[in-house]
Amino acid sequence: MTHAQLTALLPVILLAGTAVALLLVQAITRSHRVTAGVTLAGLAAALVAVTRALPQGATPVTALLTIDRFALLYTGLLALIGIGLTLLSFLYLAGRTRLTGAYYILFTLALAGGAVLASSAHFAAFFLGLEMISVSLFALAAYRRDDPAGIEAGMKYLVLAGVATAVLLFGAALLYARYGTMAFAALGTAIAPGAGDPLTLAGIALVVAGIGFKLTLAPFHLWAPDVYEGAPAPVTGFIATISKAAVFALLLRLFTQVHLREHPALFAIFATLAIASIFAGNLLGLRQMNLKRVLAYSSVANMGYLLIAFLAGGPAGAIAATFYLTAYLPALLGIFTLLTALSGRERDADAIADYAGLAWRRPVLAAAFTVLLLSLAGIPLTGGFIGKFYVALTGVSAALAGSPAFWALVGALVVGSVIGLYYYLRIVLAFFQRTPAGEEPAAITRRVPDAAAIVLTLSTLAVLWLGVLPGNTLTLISLLVEEWFR
Repeated sequence: MTHAQLTALLPVILLAGTAVALLLVQAITRSHRVTAGVTLAGLAAALVAVTRALPQGATPVTALLTIDRFALLYTGLLALIGIGLTLLSFLYLAGRTRLTGAYYILFTLALAGGAVLASSAHFAAFFLGLEMISVSLFALAAYRRDDPAGIEAGMKYLVLAGVATAVLLFGAALLYARYGTMAFAALGTAIAPGAGDPLTLAGIALVVAGIGFKLTLAPFHLWAPDVYEGAPAPVTGFIATISKAAVFALLLRLFTQVHLREHPALFAIFATLAIASIFAGNLLGLRQMNLKRVLAYSSVANMGYLLIAFLAGGPAGAIAATFYLTAYLPALLGIFTLLTALSGRERDADAIADYAGLAWRRPVLAAAFTVLLLSLAGIPLTGGFIGKFYVALTGVSAALAGSPAFWALVGALVVGSVIGLYYYLRIVLAFFQRTPAGEEPAAITRRVPDAAAIVLTLSTLAVLWLGVLPGNTLTLISLLVEEWFR
């Protein structure tokens, strides 16, 4: 292995090496603080390694991985959000279980799997990264063995994710049978525009179905509400942020090389999934009274919005999708920070009613929570608004360039955003409900630990920064992503 390859691969090595280090730490001490500290140190080292690898550009590492600036950007995002989730996990596990070591080992292995997905150039690496995430999440979702809802969530995810993986693998096998390669670039060259032979169509359809499950695209989203609700709050945050970002990075990498818009059938499939996800997520979210279930259906809709930028293709689409994720991830991290900090040992504070009167009792927390929710809704002066604006802009540009189908996609984005505003504002209105003295929900009276306050503050400031001054972030994303298209 050359020095350039080692430098490029170092972030992934550090993430995987952190899991190995944690195994060794468990043989010496079972201290929760030491375990969490080693995890944080490993993620911080991976983040530094990302900055050192950025200047050297695209570096192939065997036929399986291509570590370019696009991959490093997503790896850095995953590590950054991972640091926040590690702090939340430390707060959540303290006092709830004595078996904390395995949690952080699984957590870092899943992060390493996300980095592998972002760098994949071959279906073998794709499968490896996907299973590192999925197998870890089976156990993490059911980590609290005294919680029946968590056990149920883990079992549902295990069964359904196993089926989705089998479907995806069968699709990859069909493509290999037809073209004799599993490398993304070679498949992109081999699949002719408008290819209509049964093996190609069936293979692509099965791969799309498998990815659709991981991204909770409708109609593959039915597992999400139950798993989100049953899993521990930090694990739900992991599924909603890191897992989705890693799989979407893989989706961009795979189908950009297949030249999506040159295949009308494939374009129609993704356009249908986008519209179905936007309306299914927003309409089903209207009836939910559980915050985790609201966020589950919100994620379905948000993945639909992201598909619009993905379908637009080219540098503009990739930049819009990446900025959208950059704004979406800190908003979710902040919400799960509050949810974790205000949860009791008996259950998570995931009912909307748990936050009744928050504005009167804890106005600063209510203000931060409101900003984060409004960002998800796409209200101006938040990063979510800028993200949706750029996604809509790419859709309109594609429509004006001769693809009228994008008018339907942009229309779905606008209508879906208006529908979604209702259930976000319903949560905000709960903050202002008057409750009789002495009958306030227990959640709003709990003290927020210092670590959670720091994560919440940084998340809220990031959302506001991206909404008010997005220029520098957009410029950085453009520099890192455009190299991929040269």
